[in-house]
Amino acid sequence: MQRRRYLPAAIGLAIMAVSIPLSFALARDPLAAVRQATERFHDVSAAGPAGYGLFYRCTDNEGLNAAMGQHFADVPKVLDPAINALDPEVLVYEPKPAGGYRLVAVEYVVFQESWDAIHPHPPQLFGRTFTAVPAGNRYGLPDFYELHAWIWKGNPRGTFDDWNPTVSCRGNGDPA
Repeated sequence: MQRRRYLPAAIGLAIMAVSIPLSFALARDPLAAVRQATERFHDVSAAGPAGYGLFYRCTDNEGLNAAMGQHFADVPKVLDPAINALDPEVLVYEPKPAGGYRLVAVEYVVFQESWDAIHPHPPQLFGRTFTAVPAGNRYGLPDFYELHAWIWKGNPRGTFDDWNPTVSCRGNGDPA
C-alpha cells in the first residue's frame, strides 16, 4: 500500500530527470531546437496547411556544382520584419529522384528595408550575420537578408553556407 503512494512521485521525478537535461541540451544546441520545431515538415504535405507555398524554381548554382533546393516560403513571415529561430520563413527541400521532396534546410529571410527601419545592424542568428542579397537577384525580390541552416542534410561547405554540393535539382534548376 505504501509503495502505491510513492509511485506517482517516483514517475514525476523520472520525467523531470529526462526533461531537464533535454532543455539544457536544447539551450546548448539551438539547431536541435529548430530541428524539433520543423520535424513535422519532413512530409511536404504539412507545409501548405502551415502557410508555406512553393516559391520560385529549384535553386542551383552550376558554377559551384551545388544547389539550395526547392524553397517553400511563408510570405506573411517574410513580410514581417521579426526573426524567430523556431519559426523559419522558408523550408528548403531537395527533389527526390523518384518524385517528391526531402526536407534538407531552413532559411530565414527578411526584407532589408523593413529590417533596417527598426534595427541598426543586419540580423543575426546562431552567431551568424545574415547575408545581404541586393535587388536584381534571380528571385526578382527587393534587397533582402537571408541565412540558410542545413539542419536536415549535412553540407560540406558549412552549416550556414547558401550552397550545398550534396543537393541536386536533378535537371530542374533555375536558369540563373
